[in-house]
Amino acid sequence: MTNGSYVLAIDQGTSSTKTLVFDQSGVAVARGVEPLRTHYLDGGFVEQDPFDIYENVISSVKKCLKDFVGKGGSLFEIKTCGITNQRETFVLWDEKGQPLYNAVVWQCKRSTAICNRLQLNGFDITIKEKTGLLADPYFSGTKVMWLNENHSEIGKKIILGKVFFGTVDTWLLYKLTDGKSYLTDHTNASRTLFFNLKTLEWDHELIESFELTGLNLPGIQASSSYFGSTDFGGLFENKIDITAMIGDSHAAAFGEGCFSSGIAKATMGTGSSILMNIGSEPQTSQKGMVTTIGWSSETHIEYAFEGVIVTCGATIEWMKNSMGLFENIKDTEKIAAEIPDSNGVYVIPAFSGLGAPHWDMNRKASIVGLTFDCNKNHVIRAALESIPYQIKDVINAMESETGISLQELMIDGGMTSNLFVVQLLADLLEKPVINLGLAEISGLGAAYLAGLKSGVYENIEYLKKLNCDNRVSVMPNPNEKVKAGYEGWQAAIANKI
Repeated sequence: MTNGSYVLAIDQGTSSTKTLVFDQSGVAVARGVEPLRTHYLDGGFVEQDPFDIYENVISSVKKCLKDFVGKGGSLFEIKTCGITNQRETFVLWDEKGQPLYNAVVWQCKRSTAICNRLQLNGFDITIKEKTGLLADPYFSGTKVMWLNENHSEIGKKIILGKVFFGTVDTWLLYKLTDGKSYLTDHTNASRTLFFNLKTLEWDHELIESFELTGLNLPGIQASSSYFGSTDFGGLFENKIDITAMIGDSHAAAFGEGCFSSGIAKATMGTGSSILMNIGSEPQTSQKGMVTTIGWSSETHIEYAFEGVIVTCGATIEWMKNSMGLFENIKDTEKIAAEIPDSNGVYVIPAFSGLGAPHWDMNRKASIVGLTFDCNKNHVIRAALESIPYQIKDVINAMESETGISLQELMIDGGMTSNLFVVQLLADLLEKPVINLGLAEISGLGAAYLAGLKSGVYENIEYLKKLNCDNRVSVMPNPNEKVKAGYEGWQAAIANKI
């Protein structure tokens, strides 16, 4: 390992914390991973212990630093730290720093009835206009309302101004700085339902409407800025600065190079999150996207549209595990490539409804277009095709609403290993599809932002040169058959097949 300046990046996720050390070339030279326990309770409640989250981070950092030193690194060479986190999960604590309840995880559905109430009253329109978000349990605000309404002690303390709210980044920062720093960044703030996208401040009219007046909220600043200093509970002899905080999907987009408008990233895992940079002004979507802040520095803010696809790789898992159509998911690429087309078959993977841009949560999954000359291979191919078809739907909606044309699509996630899916995606979009092939992309984004503030990385232009050797670009092929297939997909979605 060469001498130089290094960046510590903490990626605090739902199931684990990954800590990495990145060098000046954006290469991860040390790692540490610590699993995190999640409590899945009755009624769709999902919680984590706030102290477990903090201790989980400390354990992960300790493992990473041991790996770094074991490879010849010196802790004095680590110049700064960036934190990325599971976005909508939050903690409420008192003035002594004691949690008042478990951390409520983004997956938790406890506030569904509150969301229905807001929609019935038409207040979801106000929420969308101010925050860019939907009145949905996914976001933090309605679950804070639920705690206020269902736990009298929390409700009383909120009125008295003795409750402190924070997403995971804020909670970790508070703990790591012994209560000295109570801050969040623009990206995490933009996922709470409390943040006004236009003023870039907490919206006190919304908070009053939610009956949460008195709730303490953290200061808001740029994703790449100084947040405080820490020795990580004695792991460092001298304190290091924390110079970046950012939500995990936003960090992944930044790590993949979504620095300017027209560049998007799609995570192709169990589901899919598509984040497209739409520039320096917010826009409101009427087609099922949410508006969010993509990333920010002290002099610049980039906004983004996000579209969520509910079922992506989960469709292929279902065909393997529940239908037994193949033994190994890796075989599906070859199966699809060996037949000329799906023979008019379409798989509508609405196992849990359809996400953006359709937002038909009552829709059921279906296989349409079957005839006697179809076999299981046509169904398998159709299932794979449903992934790029859904991504194309979202990109089309984003382009039509913003007037911004997609330049290129960055991809990550398990389904990126299927070359049939990736090539079809490029052909459909008629744009390059690029895979960096890095597993720790959220951590890389946090490191980039921390390094920009601390001077480890010079500027955005410098970042663009990093990890170029890892870029695998799939170029589109002119293909009228692909266009015809997509027209059939649109007809299937519209129930016209």
